[in-house]
Amino acid sequence: MNKETYRCYLSIMKEEMVAAMGCTEPIALAYGAAKAREILGKEPEEIVAYCSGNIVKNVRCVSIPNSGGLIGISAGVVLGAVGGDASKNMEVLATVDDAARARAKELIDQGICRTELMDSPVALHFILEMKAGGDEVSLEIKYDHTNITKIVKNGEVLLDHDNKDAQPEEADRTTLNLEDIKEFADTVDLEDVRPLMERQINYNMAIAKEGMTGKYGLGIGRIIRESYSDDMLTRMRSLTAAASEARMGGCDMPVIINSGSGNQGIACSVPLIVYAREMELPEYVLYRGLVFSNLLTVYQKLYIGKLSAFCGAVSASCASGAAITYMVGGSLELIKKTIENTLANIPGIICDGAKISCAAKIAASLDAAYLAHHLAMNDQSYAPYTGILQEETSETISCVGMIGKEGMRETDKEILKIMLEH
Repeated sequence: MNKETYRCYLSIMKEEMVAAMGCTEPIALAYGAAKAREILGKEPEEIVAYCSGNIVKNVRCVSIPNSGGLIGISAGVVLGAVGGDASKNMEVLATVDDAARARAKELIDQGICRTELMDSPVALHFILEMKAGGDEVSLEIKYDHTNITKIVKNGEVLLDHDNKDAQPEEADRTTLNLEDIKEFADTVDLEDVRPLMERQINYNMAIAKEGMTGKYGLGIGRIIRESYSDDMLTRMRSLTAAASEARMGGCDMPVIINSGSGNQGIACSVPLIVYAREMELPEYVLYRGLVFSNLLTVYQKLYIGKLSAFCGAVSASCASGAAITYMVGGSLELIKKTIENTLANIPGIICDGAKISCAAKIAASLDAAYLAHHLAMNDQSYAPYTGILQEETSETISCVGMIGKEGMRETDKEILKIMLEH
């Protein structure tokens, strides 16, 4: 592999595989609020959160970590403003204490924060306006969860990246392709990725075990484990779903995310870890499998975008299935068959916001991905032009992406409309 591509792929992994506590959209709001409060220099008396539809969709039903059970946009914003530490980025709420929780609840009950739906072509987009004692701060975040594009205080522009180049500088994801992803996974110096892999394994398995206690949501992990036969798929599905449910249910343990999503970070890693441990595979096989899975998830999301009406659990579970094929020595052709078999099955799962039922979607998606793996290992796959499948796997991936990004725009609007009616 040429050195430039190697460096690029390594940079992509470092940029994507970061720690986040809680669902990433409310945490982005908390981060923005903590930063705005820092600039305001005092506790806010009034806050307006102007949010794009996808921000509203992904925040309104999810529990905020370290909040004492608070849910929704106002909770994330006010808690971030009162007790958040912006220097911790996506772990902004890690140090919130009892006093901050109590004060945040007081301010929420007083109604200091109101939400306005913002019509924006950018899926991940919000503006926070914060006032206190005659001072006012406006802070805008676009494209990425911590990408501040504009700050204005008392009419003075402190930062302005609000233009077509406002997207954060990052490694070129358009270089991603299946062949190079496999070659990188095959050849990467494991010392270059070991810290990333160890942290993903430790964080994501820790929250999976916490989820298996049954303290969050419906206790889906335990129910799967107790209701199905004790086999590999049951163990993979139960632990992965449990991790998602704990995260969506307000657990304050961090996870290593992928493509801006904790659920995708969980779904592209936990199944592989469980599989490798059950099969007693060598450490290096798991590490290379995780490299492959993480990059394949990013590759698929490149076409879809960070937020859409397309469920990201499909992309991440597809990557897990393909990575299991990779870990057992499957050829590139068998890996492609695994991807095709998955995308022939479950591309129709919609995203109706972040909530505990995301865990059920992950469990269903992993079932499909594991079936796809077994079909491929039996040298079976659906023929090109069966439905949306194309001649080349890369074309299928891009077509699914265009359906998720462009074709489902109206679906996204209808989902939001239905959610806001109640």
